[in-house]
Amino acid sequence: MIQKTWYDGKTLKKIKCVHTNAKKYMVDNVLTKGNIYEVKNETEEFYFIIDNTGRIGGYYKDYFQEV
Repeated sequence: MIQKTWYDGKTLKKIKCVHTNAKKYMVDNVLTKGNIYEVKNETEEFYFIIDNTGRIGGYYKDYFQEV
């Protein structure tokens, strides 16, 4: 359960949300276009960040660009 340590772990990089136009999921409730988020973990397809709710969430990389 390594994901339990991500919240307090080091930040890998910072990314900026460029859109919240999701085809399948409602991400506009937890992401804000233009906000900068800290990446806590990363896979090929997802960034794991602390979102607007204050919790760790995994989101597709196409919502973001690196700062």
